[in-house]
Formats: sequence, C-alpha cells, structure tokens
Amino acid sequence: MRLRQNRFVLLVFLALTGSAAFANRGVTPEDYFAFRFLNDARLSPDGKQVAYVETVVDRERNRRTSTIWMVAVDGRSAPRRLTAESANSTSPRWSPDGSRLAFLSSRAPESREASVAAAGNGAPAEAPRPQICILPMEGGEAQVLTHLKNGVSGFQWSPDGKRFVALSRTGPSDAIAPKDRKSDVRHYQHISYKFNDTGWYDDKRSHLWMVDAANGADKQLTSGDDWNDTDPQWSPDGAHIAFVSDRSGREYDDSHNRDVWVIAAEGGPLTKISDHAFDDEMPRWSRDGKQILFAGQTARRQFPKLYIASASGGASHLITEDLDLIPSDLHWGPGAGEVRFETGFKGTSQVFRIDLNTRKLAQVTSGERAFRGFDINEQASVMTYLANDFEHMDDVYAAALDGSHERRLTNVNAKLWSELALAKVERLPYKSTDGWEIDGFLVKPIGWEAGKKYPMVLSVHGGPAGQYGVDWYHEFQVYAAKGYAVFFANPRGSTGYGQKFERGIVNNWGGMDYQDIMAGVDAALKQNPWIDRDRLGVTGGSYGGFMTNWILGHTDRFKAAVTLRSVSNFISDDGTRDGAYGHEDDFKGFLFDQFDQYWNASPLKYVKNVKTPTLVLHSDNDYRVPLEQGEQWFRALQHYGVTSEFVIFPRENHNLTRTGEPKHLVESLNWQLYWFERFLDGDANAKPPDR
Repeated sequence: MRLRQNRFVLLVFLALTGSAAFANRGVTPEDYFAFRFLNDARLSPDGKQVAYVETVVDRERNRRTSTIWMVAVDGRSAPRRLTAESANSTSPRWSPDGSRLAFLSSRAPESREASVAAAGNGAPAEAPRPQICILPMEGGEAQVLTHLKNGVSGFQWSPDGKRFVALSRTGPSDAIAPKDRKSDVRHYQHISYKFNDTGWYDDKRSHLWMVDAANGADKQLTSGDDWNDTDPQWSPDGAHIAFVSDRSGREYDDSHNRDVWVIAAEGGPLTKISDHAFDDEMPRWSRDGKQILFAGQTARRQFPKLYIASASGGASHLITEDLDLIPSDLHWGPGAGEVRFETGFKGTSQVFRIDLNTRKLAQVTSGERAFRGFDINEQASVMTYLANDFEHMDDVYAAALDGSHERRLTNVNAKLWSELALAKVERLPYKSTDGWEIDGFLVKPIGWEAGKKYPMVLSVHGGPAGQYGVDWYHEFQVYAAKGYAVFFANPRGSTGYGQKFERGIVNNWGGMDYQDIMAGVDAALKQNPWIDRDRLGVTGGSYGGFMTNWILGHTDRFKAAVTLRSVSNFISDDGTRDGAYGHEDDFKGFLFDQFDQYWNASPLKYVKNVKTPTLVLHSDNDYRVPLEQGEQWFRALQHYGVTSEFVIFPRENHNLTRTGEPKHLVESLNWQLYWFERFLDGDANAKPPDR
C-alpha cells in the first residue's frame, strides 16, 4: 500500500514540476552565435549527391566561417564536410562528369616569400581574394587553380569540363603599382559613385575571363571602363557565352538598361539578344542551344516578364501574359517544354512552372514555407532545394520533380531546436479602410495564458518592395520569448501580391500604406482581446523605419518605438543615398520638380507631433539610407523634448541586422529589448547593452 502511495506522490510531483523543470527556454539574441546557416545547394550530375555551403559564427573572432558539405540525396547517410574550417569556402560547382568539385576560397599565400611579395615595400599585405579551387572527389586535397589579381566573384564550368568562364574585376589602376600612385583621393565623373554593400566605388569593373581548368591559364574576354559584365552562362556546345551588361555607357549615370549579350568562347564581337529599353537579365540557354530564355522589363518598376529569343539574335517573344509575380533563379525544364523559377507569393516563397505549350502558370511547391535555391536533375528525376518556416531555419530537401515524396536531408540546428521553445505564427487576413485585402500575421508570446494581458510589438518590413510571412525571423522569436505578441503585415507596396498591389504605394507613401498597417493593428486588437492596447510598441528598418517615424508623427497610441536605418527626410536622403535619387517612381517626378510632395511625405515634417519614447539605431557606413537621416530624426526628437536615444554602429552598413558583424547584430537586438523592457514592461531599471 505504501509503495502504491509513494508512486502516486511521485507522479503528482512530476506532473506539477515536470513542465517547469524541463520546459525549453525561449530564443535569445545570443542564440545567433549558435545558428548554422545553409545556402547554395547544388545537385551532382548523377543526381545522387548535394553539395552545399554551411556558415557558422566564430563568436570569439567576431566573424563567420563558411565550409562546403555534401549529403546523399537518398538521405541514408549523414552529411560530411568537404573543405577545411581554416578558410572560407563558398560556391560549390560540380564538374560535368561529377569527378571534381570547384569552389571559391580565400586562402592565404602558400609561402612567406609570397606573402612578402604580395605586401610590397613593407606595406601590410592585402587580404587574400577568392580564387577558384578544385577538389577531386576520389580523394586528395583541394588545389588553388586561379591567381587573378582581383580574385574571382563567380564562375561556371564549360560543358566539356576543360574550362571555366569566370568573373573578375579589372581597371586602369591595375597597371599602376601602389608605390607609383600619385594620389589617394577619390575622383568621380559619374552620378553613381558608392553602393551600400561595397562602399565607395573604385575604378574596377566586372568582366569575363576564360580559365583553363587544368593549369589555371587565364584570358580576359570582355573589357570596358563604363560597364560591368555579369552572370555568364555557357551554351550547351561550349562555343558561346551569354552574359548581362549595360553597354549604353551610362550605367554609372543611373541607367536602367541591362541587356543580354552573347560572345564566342574565344572572344570577339558581341551579339545583342534582348531588345527592351529597360533591364533584361538571367539568360538561360535551351538544351539544343538555339534559344535563350531571359527576364525582361519594358518599363521601369515593371514586374519582369519572361521572354525567349533566338540565340543568334533577333526579336524576342513573351512566354505568357499571366505572370504577375517577380521571377528569380530561372531554369529550363525538366523537359524542353517548361521553365521554372522562384518567387515570393503571399507571404511564402515558392517554385512555379510555366508550360510552354499551354502558356499556363502552375505552382510546383506549396505550404507555409519559404523555398529557395532549387536545383533539378531530370535524368535522376529529383529536385533539391532549401526550405524554412517560421519555426525552423533552412535545411536541404529532396523531392520528385513534381514536388512530391519530399525528404529532409539535413537537420543542422536540431540540437538547438530541442532546447528552445519556439513561437508559432498565425495568418490574420483583414481588409483595409478602403476594402483592399491585406495579409497580416500574429505571433503569440511564449507561455501565453488565457486571461492574461500581453504587450504587442508592431513590426514593419523594409522595401517597401518586400514581404513578411512564414520565413524564419530571429527577432520575432526573441520578442515572443520576452513575453510580447508580434504583429506584422504586408501593406500595399509589398511584393508577392501582384504588380497593382506593389505599385499601390505610388504617390502615396504614408497614405494608404499607413492605413493598411493601422487597420491591421485594429484587427489584431479586436480579434485578440488579450493584447494590452495600452502597451503597444512599433519598430521597423529602412522603409519600416520610415513607417515607424511616420506612425509616430500621426498617432500617439504607441508607448515605445525603435526605428532602424530609417528615412526621415526625403529631400536630403534623395541626394545623398547610394542610388542617385531613386524615389521619382514613387513621387511622380524628381525632387526638383516635386519638392513639396517629397517634403509632405517626410516624417520630419510631422516630428513636432511625436510623443512616443524613441530609440534610433543607425550604421555609420549606411549608404542606402545615410547616417544623416538618423541624425536629423534624433536631433528633432531632442529639440521637441521627446524621450529618445541614438545608437550608432561603427563599420556597419544598411545590412547590419542581416550581415553585420555578429556581435553588432546581436547587440542590435539587445538594444531593441532594452527599449521595450523600459517602456512596454515599465522597467525603470532596464539597462542598455553598453552598460
């Protein structure tokens, strides 16, 4: 009897304490250091293996390291690493016979003498640039093949496996030794002279090179100081190469007229393939080499359409009028009668196909996930891709060509997921104030309990040509773990809902997009009475930062705001950002002709209305939305006595929260939490991360 009683007591104890003792914790900003990121998965020619890139964070060195791994398509064996952890390796590309794997790697000079020579006159040696390396699949060490002065940014095997077409940069200054250069000033003659990711332009341009796969001997195929050549693609017979270039000579004067060209593999005159006055890109050869598929535009800001042209030149023809999505990653096949592409679609990312006989568009993948980086092997009847969702980061998957019989090949973050409590997302569709249908999404806080009230953070995505949805969002999981609900939406201006919806923001920034977002907040509050309407926060980056600032100038219902890399004044932004001007498509004209409209759409005009405590986060090397935008907003808030703080991240650009230094990316999240803890949780003792 006593044994039975003891067993009963034990069961009661476990029932009462088990969930507390063994419950998983919520996601923290610091979990970023443990994430394993996958990208660039490529099928082997026999369809039996997938090579992919895995990136991890070295917290101590504050850097990311990428290595190449391989996994069997049948999923019966564990993935194995192919390249050393001591050097970054990316862009795995199989030789046509599958016997070798080429990749890009930045490896140090092979000897002390080489290092000294590279430095020159005692100057610090430059960081090694990525070069093509080749790894024999039967065993052995990878060998560095190329030694191009400015490295390799992209490459592709020839169909016979004997050559590569590679992209490298070259320019007039390559002929001048550093010791002989007369000046270190920056000298520009074009309206475009900086870019967010790369900083200030040098005088080097991207061009095509031919490289011997046996000995690394190289030959430059294209040249020119006024344009860049990109995306080289071999013809099936190896005789020609298609590529993309704006040869108008006005690329650095804000031209938008890239075209598809073809050049013989040995070099020579060019043949123009595309025939549109605006951007054409992504050339892909048909299997017989007679046609080239590409995406093209006949007007600025138009959604690209898909065209097919003769490989020898001449007029192109439109595949279908029905495409109202933005295609990327084009593929022919499987079979000669269809093409496939990726696209954002109603809060997801999916693979679509077009039947070239019926001209009909159909979805290949489905579900509440984001699919990307797909590859197909018709002979093996297999398709591979990366996929994630709101609760999982990317893994490699394989499926039949029609998307059926899916199997997951990797589970790289499985151990971490087993330790975490992950929030789920629910779709919350609603109608805006003028009846437009909008997609909203709501995340409940971790540990949500009926009868309790919870604060909510509104997050606005960037762009505005972008979309929120079922992707993995680290910051949303962090908010949910801190006890905040999260609401986000795709207001007009977002992609994934057609061109009319995306261009619904024209001449309307801060107009109906603001109404769309606030209608979503009202819908979330109405449908979820557990949300505390007196404890609402708002945040967003880039366009989301603009909208955060705009919201603060038009309502005081939010109790805390964090604005990241935000636009505050279109007049100064338009003349200092990396894309010279650039808002004319949204404001029906250039700044000089529509000055009042630019000012009327600037949050700074309404800053005197702001009452919400605001944290301003910005990067000092942000060339997309320059630092002065954050400075103007912070100083104006201070001028009007608004509780506000300003945090500037050194060495970072507009992509801080995506590709910034790991420690800065994590610290950015902690700054956001500090502000919301202080003003949504009412914690007067909340300490900023730098304390």
